[in-house]
Amino acid sequence: MKARSLLFLPMILLSACATQKDLSYVQGQVSQLKDESQVIKQQSAGSYSEITQYREEVASLHGKIDELRHDYQGSVRRLDMEDSLMVRKTGDFESRIARIEQYLGLDNAGSGNSQVSKVAPPLPDSSTPPSGSDTVTDQTKGQPPVKTPGASSPVPPPSALEADDALLNEGLVKMKKADYSGARANFMAFMTGNPKSPKVADAQFYIAETYFSEKWYEKAILEYQAVIARYTKSPKRPASLYKQGLSFEKIGDKVNAKARYNDVVNLYPKSPEAKLAQKNLGMK
Repeated sequence: MKARSLLFLPMILLSACATQKDLSYVQGQVSQLKDESQVIKQQSAGSYSEITQYREEVASLHGKIDELRHDYQGSVRRLDMEDSLMVRKTGDFESRIARIEQYLGLDNAGSGNSQVSKVAPPLPDSSTPPSGSDTVTDQTKGQPPVKTPGASSPVPPPSALEADDALLNEGLVKMKKADYSGARANFMAFMTGNPKSPKVADAQFYIAETYFSEKWYEKAILEYQAVIARYTKSPKRPASLYKQGLSFEKIGDKVNAKARYNDVVNLYPKSPEAKLAQKNLGMK
């Protein structure tokens, strides 16, 4: 029996040695896997950091794009206003030139006739007074004309203001018919022919109204501003402030819209436009 036990002992020792070798190999593999896992974690952390950085850069680019878009839209609005001003000035100049040419009789200048058609009337003969005259001139003493007793006063010609008022009324009729360009032509002609008329501010306001009706709010803002800045005592000024506020609101500029509503409430608290402005401001 002892001999048999001694025979199995070397086999047991060899088995134990093989198991120890396998265990060392497995431990080595596990250690290697741990190292590789640690490397992967570090690489993953670096990749996540880079992804986060990329996301921040993309967000920053989106912000810059939005800012550039806002600046671009603002530039477009400013250019539209400047274009409106230039168009307005050009229209005024052309209207004035046309009226001057009509007054001087240069309407046919394009056909090669540059002669002035309106000629001053000839002076009456000093020896014979014109028939129907109600004055007598003393030629020998050079005295001023003396009115003849009992003579009837001459009938005054039709007032030019009446014709210009008709021009303004015609523009209002066109405006009701949605002929906004034709209405503007009438209002601009009225302003050109009557620069000192108290109704010039009304014509300017109606020009702004035509653009507002066409939903061209940038141009309407500019034309309302002309009433606000030039005609400070005009009854149309409260309405111009309020409608300019509405125009700003239509283009999404709530800051300037609120400022204009506050101007109406503060400057003209008893006007109908002030009540409308208070509603838009959420006031009671």
